Parts: sequence; structure tokens; C-alpha cells
Amino acid sequence: MYDSFIDQLSGLDLSSLSIRPAPFNATDFPCEDAIDQTLGAVWSDLFAMFSDTALEADAEDIAWGMVNLFHRAASRKSAQLDRASDEIRTLLASADGSEVHSSNLEEQVERAQAAEASMLAFEQMREATAALYRDETGSSWKPVSGSRTNHSRNLTSAVIDARDFLRARAENRRHALIPEGTPVVFAGGRQSFESAEDAKRYAENVWATLDKVRDVVPDLFLVHGGDGKGADRLAASWAERREVQQLTYSLDRRLGARAGFKRNEQMLSLNPRYVVAFPGNGVTERLVIDAKARRITVVDRRGHLGTSPGS
Repeated sequence: MYDSFIDQLSGLDLSSLSIRPAPFNATDFPCEDAIDQTLGAVWSDLFAMFSDTALEADAEDIAWGMVNLFHRAASRKSAQLDRASDEIRTLLASADGSEVHSSNLEEQVERAQAAEASMLAFEQMREATAALYRDETGSSWKPVSGSRTNHSRNLTSAVIDARDFLRARAENRRHALIPEGTPVVFAGGRQSFESAEDAKRYAENVWATLDKVRDVVPDLFLVHGGDGKGADRLAASWAERREVQQLTYSLDRRLGARAGFKRNEQMLSLNPRYVVAFPGNGVTERLVIDAKARRITVVDRRGHLGTSPGS
């Protein structure tokens, strides 16, 4: 039977036949409603299982890991897209008009398109679980290193690591790693409060202040230190709720005691429209002094529970 099949193939004209993945479209990927409903249901059931058990304290770590699953999947697809894009550029540079070359180019274009579509789907899943994480913990989700970027035009918020931003700017590339708009620097340290009511009041003041700044600067992107606790955490949660892009400058621990002051220099080098200052340490105080020296308007909220000094 095998020989018979070979004989049949040999009699066919296969010169115009090409074998490649079938074209894909939007229906090949989970729809937005399916993503939101499915992940929401899984999330709810999982954390209901942890509630009132000895594992409840570990729930936040598990929540972070769930978001990271989709972030890593999106990152892998992004790497595939970069490789395919590099191959496309190479093929375009060596175009010779041959049928083989055209076929190779078409194949790489299809690989790039497939990788991009998958990347966008995984990013959408990451954003859905990041929203659940934010609601569960009150904190904006961010990866351990690197950036949390959104390539979809329907998603406007992002957390961009300063190193990725500086690299992209140095290469003069404008894409997901270059936030568009007007920079506004936010600074503040970790605080302790006498009561839950004081903590709530402080958080409300952070959000209210940023809302007022956004009314004046509608196209702002928020620049901050990316601390997972304290004022930065509140500002990051505000930015995510308001779909405002974030550019984070983490401390370079190799610089020791100079790390905070170096970060101040980097953030002020963006020529921000405002510096929003909440209670912090000496590094925050230095940031305010340097901002005023550069004639940058300071929104000073270093008073009691994040109010104006003296109020």
C-alpha cells in the first residue's frame, strides 16, 4: 500500500504546492470575555481554598507567581518575534528575486506574525491576572527584573524598567519601551501608622494628589522608584487603575549609599513637569532641593499623613 501511495504522488504535479501553517485570525485565540471569566473563576476558587488556613500568608506569593506565568510566556513569544524580525531584515538585505528567497521571506513573516499574535494573547492574560492581583493585594504587579510592557493598542498602562527605557532611548527606538507623554516624578518612603484609619487616610491623599496632577497633565507618565512597599506601591496602584504608564528607577545597589542620589539625578534628567513628594528620607529631601534648583514645580505633600506641610 505504501508503494501504491508513492506511485500516486509521483503522478501529481506538486510544483505549486507549499506546506506551511494555516493562516490564523482572531478567533484562533481566547476572546477577552473568556480570558476574564476563566481566570477570574480560577483565581477566586484558588484563593478561597487558602482563606482561613495556615497557607493564607503565602497567598500573595502564589498570586505573584500566577501573573508571572503569563508574563514569562509573553516574554518567550517576544523573543521569538525578535529573532524572526532579525531574520526578515537579513533576508530583505540579501534579496535576489528568487523563488526560494521569496518563500523563505514569507515563512519568516508568518513566524513573526504568529509570535506577535501569541505574545499579545499572553500579555492580555497577564494583564487580566495582574488586575486580579492588584485587587487581591492592593499592589501593582511588576516583574522581578525588566519591564512589564503592553504592545496592544487597547492597553495603555505599563511598568517600564529604567534600564530598558535608557537602552531603547539610546537606540533611538520608539516602541513599547518608550512611554509617550509628560513625565511626572513621584517620591516617598515607607511609613508606619498608628492606626488603620491613618494608613487609609494617607493612601487616599496619595491618590487624590495624583488625580489632581493628572487633571493638569492628562498625558503624564509616572516616574518612581518601584518600591513594592510604601508610597511607591500606592502610586503604582493608582497608575494601574488610571491606565497611566509607569517608568521605574530601581536602586543600583552597587553604588551603596550613593544609589538613591544617583536615582534622583536620573529621574530629574527627564525634565519632569512636576515632582510629587510625600514623606521620605534624606534622599527624598535632596530630590526636592534639586528639583527646586532646576525650577521644577514641586507638589509638596510631606506633611502629616501626606498633606501639605503646615496644613
